[in-house]
Amino acid sequence: MTSARPADSLQKVPPVSKLATVLRVTGGNFMEMFDFFLFGFYATQISKAFFPSGNEFASLMLTFMTFGAGFLMRPLGAIFLGAYIDRVGRRQGLIVTLALMALGTLLIACVPGYATIGLAAPVLVLVGRLLQGFSAGVELGGVSVYLSEMATPGNKGFYVAWQSASQQVAIVVAAALGYWLNVSFSTAEVADFYWRVPFFVGCLIVPVLFILRRSLQETEEFMARKHRPDAREIFRSMVANWRLVVAGMMLVSMTTVSFYLITVYTPTFGKSVLHLSTTDALVVTLFVAVSNFFWLPVMGALSDRVGRKPLLIVFTVLTILTAYPSLKWLVGAPSFARMLEVELWLSFLYASYNGAMVVALTEVMPVSVRTAGFSLAYSLATAVFGGFTPAIATGLIELTGDKGAPGLWMTAAAICGLIATLVLYRRNAGLAMGARAAA
Repeated sequence: MTSARPADSLQKVPPVSKLATVLRVTGGNFMEMFDFFLFGFYATQISKAFFPSGNEFASLMLTFMTFGAGFLMRPLGAIFLGAYIDRVGRRQGLIVTLALMALGTLLIACVPGYATIGLAAPVLVLVGRLLQGFSAGVELGGVSVYLSEMATPGNKGFYVAWQSASQQVAIVVAAALGYWLNVSFSTAEVADFYWRVPFFVGCLIVPVLFILRRSLQETEEFMARKHRPDAREIFRSMVANWRLVVAGMMLVSMTTVSFYLITVYTPTFGKSVLHLSTTDALVVTLFVAVSNFFWLPVMGALSDRVGRKPLLIVFTVLTILTAYPSLKWLVGAPSFARMLEVELWLSFLYASYNGAMVVALTEVMPVSVRTAGFSLAYSLATAVFGGFTPAIATGLIELTGDKGAPGLWMTAAAICGLIATLVLYRRNAGLAMGARAAA
């Protein structure tokens, strides 16, 4: 077995404040999610540029399927990059994921349209999405594990919640850019070229984030570990703990479905289904992001006090009872005010559940394979459930004729989350104490 590098050989930097560390590690996570949101926000424009068809539904479905294809790469990224991070360290792995993500984003931003290079256009866009998906497969896990390992005792839920909170900042920035484009240029101009501008902005941010991540210090918990498993050991552990990975995947399903439903899919839902203006849909999305940003750390901190299990149960049950009725009420008389009310309620459900769920997932995974285990469970849930949520929501509406049908998909995900919570906490009763048990 290959011996691990001595801890002294890993880069060390002078101690920095916890706030500065959180900003450094979540900055890359912001960028990762920013790129994913842009693809969903500009799905209509992307469908016309790269997937032209005489049928608007077919073009949009091809775009959302390409969006979802990136999520199919996540499990591979979770396995290979997750094993890499568990072996060489959190800091180095987070730098690698950022580089891969930047490459995929640059490709999507620069590819000429179908009218210019034909079939090569959608193929290259697909390659860019696959690179982004491979990188994202471990990004969330790497950031969450880093935050959990650098958190102060008894506050893991609060610290880990900033992984998801950073994503909401990405939504605000992406929605703000979209709003600016829509008021500054005509619909035809945005569809022709200007939808690419936010992607170029993302590329310009990458060097700054790369510098920030290079300044990260390795977590003390990882540095103190005497044994660091090689890739073979990590893969063997994943196989041995497959039931835990499946349960973790179900736990994440509620988060990933609701998240992509209320963020990435919202602009398309508002424009194509409710027939509201693009500006209205983007403003709602922005408010959802602000709501998520507020509730995530609040509920993460609450889970440190009352435990993870009570929050997970309460908010899966509330979602099961209200997701579909809320959307039915919205589509019954679509308006900006109703859409805002419903989306803010779904935001509260998502953020309250996720504030407890992410840290719970770091706690149930074996320490030696924490990043790989977390990332595999999360990426599988995203690939199987969440990533295809825009496509599934679009398909359900077309198939059933029920514009509120996306609420049924969110309900199904909540049922999975509830079952997983009961299974995981029965499996390990000590987890019922939440952060107090972890501390």
